[in-house]
Amino acid sequence: MLKSITLSSEKVRLEPLTRAHLPHLRDFGEQTTLWTWVLDNYCQSSAKLTLWFEQSAQFDPDIQLPLVIVDKATNNIAGSTRLFRLNQTNLSAEIGHTFIGEQWQRSHINTHTKYLLLKHAFETLGLVRVQLRTHEHNQKSRSAIARLGAQFEGLILKDQRIAADTFRNTAQFVITDDMWPQVKDKLEGWL
Repeated sequence: MLKSITLSSEKVRLEPLTRAHLPHLRDFGEQTTLWTWVLDNYCQSSAKLTLWFEQSAQFDPDIQLPLVIVDKATNNIAGSTRLFRLNQTNLSAEIGHTFIGEQWQRSHINTHTKYLLLKHAFETLGLVRVQLRTHEHNQKSRSAIARLGAQFEGLILKDQRIAADTFRNTAQFVITDDMWPQVKDKLEGWL
């Protein structure tokens, strides 16, 4: 089971997502480029955001930990992320549902966020595999994932239905417990 916890580095704090964060997340709905590769802009309206919070973000706390990303320098919410699909039998999980506001992209936010999540996954939860996935054409996200040290595993064809007759192919990456020490050293060097 994933316990509701706060993870913190010198520059970033990851807090459990609560209803109180929704007005802050709503502001990201106006940043249309954030939603180019996402199936739905759930921050587009307060009603949509509330529905997302109640049906997706609060879904099964035994297998997911939805978080907001706080920039400690400004104490502003910089985005949201999630550790999810926890499989206790196979000791695996996924990091995803991540978006970072335009003003924080290409900054310290993503590196610190991924470092905190990966460290928690491997060193606290004892996982052996963490996967990260994105739309096959989202080169910005694919580059950011690869830069972390994740290994590209391949494309998952027709992975998600995005319209009546349209499917998304997903690029899948992985970091395993064997890879973690090297990835950790790399990330700590950047922090």
